[in-house]
Amino acid sequence: MARIDLRGDALPEGSALRDLLPRADFDVQAALEKVRPICEAVHHRGDAALIDYAEKFDGVRLESVRVPARALAEALEQLDPAVRAALEESIRRARLVHREQRRAAHTTQVVPGGSVTEKWVPVERVGLYAPGGRSVYPSSVIMNAVPAQEAGVASMALASPPQKEFGGLPHPTILAACALLGIDEVYAVGGAQAVAMFAHGTESCPPANMVTGPGNIWVAAAKRYFTGKIGIDTEAGPTEIAILADETADPVHVASDLISQAEHDPLAAAVLVTDSVELAEAVEKELEPQGAATKHIEDRIVPALSGRQSAIVLVDGVDEGLRVVDAYGAEHLEIQTADAAAVADRVKNAGAIFVGAWAPVSLGDYCAGSNHVLPTGGCACHSSGLSVQSFLRGIHIVDYTRDALAEVAHHVVTLAEAEDLPAHGAAIKARFGWKVPESK
Repeated sequence: MARIDLRGDALPEGSALRDLLPRADFDVQAALEKVRPICEAVHHRGDAALIDYAEKFDGVRLESVRVPARALAEALEQLDPAVRAALEESIRRARLVHREQRRAAHTTQVVPGGSVTEKWVPVERVGLYAPGGRSVYPSSVIMNAVPAQEAGVASMALASPPQKEFGGLPHPTILAACALLGIDEVYAVGGAQAVAMFAHGTESCPPANMVTGPGNIWVAAAKRYFTGKIGIDTEAGPTEIAILADETADPVHVASDLISQAEHDPLAAAVLVTDSVELAEAVEKELEPQGAATKHIEDRIVPALSGRQSAIVLVDGVDEGLRVVDAYGAEHLEIQTADAAAVADRVKNAGAIFVGAWAPVSLGDYCAGSNHVLPTGGCACHSSGLSVQSFLRGIHIVDYTRDALAEVAHHVVTLAEAEDLPAHGAAIKARFGWKVPESK
């Protein structure tokens, strides 16, 4: 891994500090023009375009994009019992956490006779996306479906790429996860065309109000293309981990956690921020034997750890390290320092924070109960991960009596005239015989 030495001099502020930190190249704007014709083809040709793209991109000719109910049932029946038990526990824990995120309606009595109520209404229909490229992600099915279900979304569909080795169906573990969650509307559609299917609707699939779920750059570009027409969660980029560690951290743990994220993708980012040169050197020594003992070393882990998006960042102390990780805004941030909980409490920017030696990112990926659909590419500085709130809309209900309006009418008219919008004021005057009531 590369080293970035930020010791000695005062750290720069804002974007100047961010520019010193590693980050993967992820040009969604360039990809946008390539997905545009795909999105338009789905708009105009519907299922026929989806079938053609499955043959072009996935190497399989489908008769229908809708997955039959029997395929879902069979996938669950044939699922390894240990995998089923793990998925069920992941679902149980995710429900515990996300159920607590529900919001209740709240009424504020502004004045006697005048109130504003905020009620929370779920999105009516959501399209969920589960990737199917380098790996299979039934955990992403859980992380998208559970908060939507707990929010009360009434209609939900899931898309995942068709797999040639499974007869054009999505991966059976994806199908089994859908069955466990009660999702019976599933489509064998991947990439940008899946987002387009949910945005426009086709003969088989009604349009959705919102699309969520991680994917590759083409999925991210399609989300950007349809922003404004449908809601999205985020334009997810390559996954990333940052670890803030001091001399108390175990280099075996740190190295294993860096490798665990690097195995996702050659563009995955792994960043260690530390004030301990000894720890940095020990972690570097651990990376080689641990990497050699795992599966995806050549095609993912080595390119990820040696890429420009990964580095060991040396700082003068934990305080400086906090400034660095806040500037970085990691998707996943581990704190492996003395008094890790207190340090974690000072973090301002992160998708999710993992405290101490016994809360690795892998736990959050599957069974912590937290959500693993998180902002990437520094977006944690302004955005949150997926939650029940992602699927809810706050609606204000304004309820005023005649007397309550009369009390504030002169202020409304004054502000309308100050903004040169006299008709706004006239809408108030019309209710009182065109004479503004005197304030009491």
